[in-house]
Amino acid sequence: MRTNIDFSSIDQTIQVIMVTSSGPEEGKSTVSANLAAAYAQADKRVLLIDADLRKPTAHKTFTLSNRFGLSSLLSQQAVLEDTVQESGVNNLSIMTSGPIPPNPAEMMASNRMSTLLQDLRQRYDVILIDTPPLLAVTDAQIVASKSDGVIMVVSYGKVKRDIAVKAKANLDRVGAKMLGVVLNNVKRKASEGYYYYYYGN
Repeated sequence: MRTNIDFSSIDQTIQVIMVTSSGPEEGKSTVSANLAAAYAQADKRVLLIDADLRKPTAHKTFTLSNRFGLSSLLSQQAVLEDTVQESGVNNLSIMTSGPIPPNPAEMMASNRMSTLLQDLRQRYDVILIDTPPLLAVTDAQIVASKSDGVIMVVSYGKVKRDIAVKAKANLDRVGAKMLGVVLNNVKRKASEGYYYYYYGN
């Protein structure tokens, strides 16, 4: 996936990448965490931001404190240094969601969020933003308009085609650059495993 993203942006640097899904429990947070780790292993300075201010998971995934995070920073209750934590993976830092606020969409749309991303661009090579599902709330559309590209995670066999199309239409409406779709939870045939095994050798 990391390689595909790098090849998809020949004329433009893709630095801020948003990861979302059409609905809940499609694996977007797992994809975000793994993609962040993959970039970190390529010697990039990476920041993963948990911008799902409704059902955050990054602090659980990386076993971190969620006392301070994105919401604390945007509400001026903490400074940047208080909100960025080491993940345990070299080159990968995490900004957890922070306490769940009453106004997540307003926070995402704020000038403070735009200013924060501009500042972070100077500090990190790659910034991955995990957002809520597209069809649940407007947060993801707002963040998409501030990002260089968007990845949509779709759970195979769970999401109907028209729902996925509607989710993509929401991104098109804000002029988001779609980098691609990750088809998650696909059952591989046994024969495919042999192909990868021999290819790897």
